[in-house]
Amino acid sequence: MNGDSIERISQERQCQNETEGGILESASAFAQRVLEEIEALAGTTACKAVQLVRLKQWAKEQGCWFDDCSQFGDYFDRGSENEVYLSFDQKEIVKLNDFRYADDNLTSFFERIKIHNKYFDACPYRMIGFAENRDGKVCAVLIQPFIVDARLATKEEIHEEFLRLGFSPEYHGEYYTNGQYDIFDAVDGNVLRDDEGNMFFIDTIIYPSDTGGYDTYHSLSPRSCKSR
Repeated sequence: MNGDSIERISQERQCQNETEGGILESASAFAQRVLEEIEALAGTTACKAVQLVRLKQWAKEQGCWFDDCSQFGDYFDRGSENEVYLSFDQKEIVKLNDFRYADDNLTSFFERIKIHNKYFDACPYRMIGFAENRDGKVCAVLIQPFIVDARLATKEEIHEEFLRLGFSPEYHGEYYTNGQYDIFDAVDGNVLRDDEGNMFFIDTIIYPSDTGGYDTYHSLSPRSCKSR
């Protein structure tokens, strides 16, 4: 059964490689079309629920919908937005992202994944499709390498890495910005460092600057709510 599961995921990756721009680009373009349709008809960009329904149908038609989450590996953890599995070969982490931080439409989610991969290419996301998590929510299925032989990075190390990347701290380091993008949640529990000094940003929340990301993040983040 595990062999069948690995083969299924391998086939999905092959599909992704053969699709121009990959599943991430294709799904992003489809969600954008849904957004434009709703905005033209109803004059609103608040269409997240409609996008999710349409994306589920689209994913099934494209052959990138997963019915059985057990094929991803062993259930590992549950974070604020991700249901996490460790692949059977223990080389990858599979995340079912429920779009918590996408607010009222999915544009910011797809943009966030692309920007994460641009700045944090040591631990990139790969999107292989969609599935429902244990709560029955439609999720993006994302894969990252499983980082071994690394420890949690310190706050000071994270700060220095952001400075190296051209970002500066705001609100006493609550988030970092380069004037184009604001990056949240890059705290010590979400960033690893190996013996060679390589930094691995596991989870980041990213919004384009000057789009209200600070208020959106604080309204949706369990971490923020607990600190208040």
